[in-house]
Amino acid sequence: MTKFSMDSFRLDGKVALITGGIYGIGFGIAQALHEAGATIVYNSINEESVAQGAENYKAAGIDAKGYVFDVTDEQAVNAAVKQIEEEVGTIDILVNNAGIIKRIPMLDMSVEDFRQVIDIDLNGPFIMSKAVLPGMIEKGHGKIINICSMMSELGRETVSAYAAAKGGLKMLTKNICSEFGEHNIQCNGIGPGYIATPQTAPLREEGHPFNDFIIAKTPAARWGTVEDLQGSAVFLASEASDFVNGHILYVDGGILAYIGKQP
Repeated sequence: MTKFSMDSFRLDGKVALITGGIYGIGFGIAQALHEAGATIVYNSINEESVAQGAENYKAAGIDAKGYVFDVTDEQAVNAAVKQIEEEVGTIDILVNNAGIIKRIPMLDMSVEDFRQVIDIDLNGPFIMSKAVLPGMIEKGHGKIINICSMMSELGRETVSAYAAAKGGLKMLTKNICSEFGEHNIQCNGIGPGYIATPQTAPLREEGHPFNDFIIAKTPAARWGTVEDLQGSAVFLASEASDFVNGHILYVDGGILAYIGKQP
């Protein structure tokens, strides 16, 4: 048996692509992968947001390279992956982070809105994974991390499209594991709980009913932070998880294990 080494968590020499990694969860994961030694590549849908990402990475002391492309455009994705391979190197780690949510009651939601959420949150990871898998197969290893959600397991009012997409992403994760595990490629997911980000700031104000609801439903009695996700990301991106495949790691403070307090 090979003696365990903390070096198995290192990512030196690896190229990591984080889709939508310009702020929030994606940016936090990119910071952690960089700290573990990876070279960081990120994307967004337009020049302005890629430029903003460049400023964010520079301020964090990270030399990252940004690319403009839409994760739902297969032709653009294939061209971008080819360019990344030529300019940076074969992608060893893909983090499918790009996504949107539309909180609209189902009877009020248009089919167009539903399709847009599915396209970005589910079709996007399929297109991205399909683009990087050949390079991973040729190299003999690879890590794909899909950013799932508690909505991969639970339903809730107003998020029918998001829950459908994230439930599908859970099963896509398992299927990529099933098809490509023999090539030493591991595909796993991270399912964040309710995370404190600038986007959730209005909901987290003291006395806000939703803030009280989340704290009461979470055994940890707090919102999660981006930092809470970083260790999981490094683990799933590293050799330490080489026999972990098709798994969704829920980083939720215990919400999915908890029925809630008796009134």
